[in-house]
Amino acid sequence: MTLHEKIIAIIAEQAVLDVSDVTMDSTVESLGLDSLGLVEAIFAIEEAFDVSIPFNANDPAQSGFDMSSVGAIITAVEGLLAQKAA
Repeated sequence: MTLHEKIIAIIAEQAVLDVSDVTMDSTVESLGLDSLGLVEAIFAIEEAFDVSIPFNANDPAQSGFDMSSVGAIITAVEGLLAQKAA
């Protein structure tokens, strides 16, 4: 399973959707993820990829981690993995 597939699977699981319902352009809101689901998805991504996501649940806009779409989340995780490898 690729990084993209794994992240999409994690998000789909938290949103209680089929993987085919999650696209790169999907937003957290359009998938129906509430704040708890979003936090659970973040924890699952952190665990799956051994990264620490800079996310502030109290003020998500100030977290410094782009959660505007599934594609943005994937790109941000790729960035964290690149930093970790450097």
